[in-house]
Amino acid sequence: MVNVVKFDNISIGDGKFVLLGGPCMAETLETCLKSAEFLKKLCQELDIQYVFKASYDKANRSSFGTKRGPGLEAGLKMLAAVKEKLDLPIVTDIHNVEDAAKAAEVADILQIPAFLCRQTDLLVAAGETNRVVNIKKGQFMAPEDMKGAVEKVYSTGNKKVLLTERGSSFGYHNLVVDMRSLQVMRNLGVPVIFDATHSVQLPGGNGTSSGGAPEFIPALARAAAAVGIDGLFAEIHPNPAEAWSDGANSLNFQKAEKVLREVKAIYEFVSKSKEN
Repeated sequence: MVNVVKFDNISIGDGKFVLLGGPCMAETLETCLKSAEFLKKLCQELDIQYVFKASYDKANRSSFGTKRGPGLEAGLKMLAAVKEKLDLPIVTDIHNVEDAAKAAEVADILQIPAFLCRQTDLLVAAGETNRVVNIKKGQFMAPEDMKGAVEKVYSTGNKKVLLTERGSSFGYHNLVVDMRSLQVMRNLGVPVIFDATHSVQLPGGNGTSSGGAPEFIPALARAAAAVGIDGLFAEIHPNPAEAWSDGANSLNFQKAEKVLREVKAIYEFVSKSKEN
């Protein structure tokens, strides 16, 4: 039995598909608004719930010299503007215990990066805000071991937890997705999201930055929908080649639309099959 997560006008885990999507980094307000406007319109057309995603800080960049984002204050101001102008819920990453309460003033979902999924203090701080907590499964974690991360958030009395699959380390500069993990993590009683874009990332593959194999995004997203997921996470940018972060594994608007249409069709077919 999955614990349905509800917030704002969103419900995850009870048959309503959701997209967590947007540019990796909150680069500029213009880029954020352009992405959010396109995705909101598309999701309304496809009857998909939508949460805008962008990070105010990318604390785990491959190289010290690469851009990290606008920072906590400026970044949250940008996200708040998107929220107000477009009436959209927000998901953003937190890396520090100190940032949890401040980010929760704007974000509806606090996302725990994969590298930090075992950080007890961070998980507890996120849980104590009573916001939804989306925990990315670490590239080094077995899916069944994510039970511990869920329980750390639950210890605060907050039961609004999502788990996201984003691939597992497979040799150097490569990830592989074990589709069984989607079912294993959902059996823990929480809604499961598939991160279609980070799953094709090649961590550190370009030396001072991560590479990617975006040609595999559609296939992996379709496969995840067939296994059974509650939503999709995707980094979507107006022009991935110019993205400040993760452009190598991001989708442009045209490709994002194609992926979402395919995934939604498979999701609906699987849902109907379960009913029968």
